Amino acid sequence: MARFASLFSSSTGNCTYIGTPTQAILVDVGMSTKQTLLQMENMGIDPSGIKGIFITHEHSDHVKGLKVFASKFKIPVYMTEGTLTELDRNGILSDKYDAFAIPDEGVEIGSIHVKAFRTSHDSAESCGYTALLPDGRKISVATDMGEITHDVMQSIKGSDLVLIESNHDIGMLRNGPYPYNLKRRILSSKGHLSNEDCAEALKTLVDTGTTRFVLGHLSKENNYPPLAYETAKASLTEFGAVEGVDYMLQVASPTGRGMLIL
Repeated sequence: MARFASLFSSSTGNCTYIGTPTQAILVDVGMSTKQTLLQMENMGIDPSGIKGIFITHEHSDHVKGLKVFASKFKIPVYMTEGTLTELDRNGILSDKYDAFAIPDEGVEIGSIHVKAFRTSHDSAESCGYTALLPDGRKISVATDMGEITHDVMQSIKGSDLVLIESNHDIGMLRNGPYPYNLKRRILSSKGHLSNEDCAEALKTLVDTGTTRFVLGHLSKENNYPPLAYETAKASLTEFGAVEGVDYMLQVASPTGRGMLIL
């Protein structure tokens, strides 16, 4: 039985739990160890069951708690070669835990097979991950990307559940208080995925078998959870998909919304 929980999801901090009743992985550790452990306790997660950590990229909202958490529990950490170099340069790697560049074919963490796919973001070598669980369920984490490339879609389609970025409403961002250069960065192909682009991608995903969507990494300043939700639902409704029949949709809370059992 597959388990999924978004512990944290925002521009402040990100951490995703994927596993079975006996073993699990984390994608990113973007909050302090104290906050992460408290969230796990609230969700009934035993940290001793976490057998691997996978880092998407080096930005602080994805690695803020990594060094302490991985050192405390002696958990191996995986990432792309480019991210590995950046974390080493930034002093986040430690001899208290093992850190590896994930091979192209992926790695086996117990009975969970994890594979990376490259994403388009303003970082050294960002990626997302797919996790294939022993019961055949496939769960994907696809955030922090300015566009959904062909390779991203090929990697995540057919997933049972996808955590996908729905960062901003384009109108809110363009008319909001951010400086021009920051707006341009977010809107670029190496920035963040808009509600509109996310909603369009959901059509392909539901058409290839995905039944659960979790919208993540929402901007506090340039988005509202109901707006992200309604944009996604409208797109799927237009496509002919019926919520509760063909798919389930929710928005990840910045501080978690509980465990999903697949």
